[in-house]
Amino acid sequence: MKLLVIAPCLITPFYVYRGPKEKEYRVSKEIRKIISELDEDWQVLAYPCPEFILLKWPRPPMSREVMAHLGMEKIVKDIADFIGRVIAEENPEEVVFVGVKGSPTCGVFVTTSSDPEIYDYPSIRRFFYLGKEERIKGYREIIEKFGLKPSPGSGLLFEELLKRFGNLSNTYWIEIDKDNMKEGIESLRKVIRETREKPKN
Repeated sequence: MKLLVIAPCLITPFYVYRGPKEKEYRVSKEIRKIISELDEDWQVLAYPCPEFILLKWPRPPMSREVMAHLGMEKIVKDIADFIGRVIAEENPEEVVFVGVKGSPTCGVFVTTSSDPEIYDYPSIRRFFYLGKEERIKGYREIIEKFGLKPSPGSGLLFEELLKRFGNLSNTYWIEIDKDNMKEGIESLRKVIRETREKPKN
């Protein structure tokens, strides 16, 4: 068996913090196409969205530091335990982890960073009650106001996953950039193709 461990918002765009825009629909369509083409050796593990568990939906944009301040570390350890137990029990030949560029939790190589001391925490509740048009219109203002910026490094969940599984020889790590998905999609297809061509044990 081969296992695809994937951020749930890449399959179901409605998990995205502010609600999906056109780019999320496009990425989701491409990812579902790849999943539909997998052969019978593959299983898919779309783990629970850590941000949804912590903050429900919708929620304003936040950095990994703000998420950590709100208690995300316990949730990511629980999700990593779940993924780890699946891997231990099923013993897959290959595991492909797929995360999201810039995500405070699911970024693989790039996350989002800021000073958690200046974040407007009451805005979380206010944002929850905004309609979709207001959220789409106002989320960039929050990003700029509180200095949320792309930063090299992993989001909180993928930091934990890399710590636990990053040294295993049968793991692959892919990051999808929703603003420019071509490279990530091609990397995912390439890895799947390479695992197909590997001789079976």
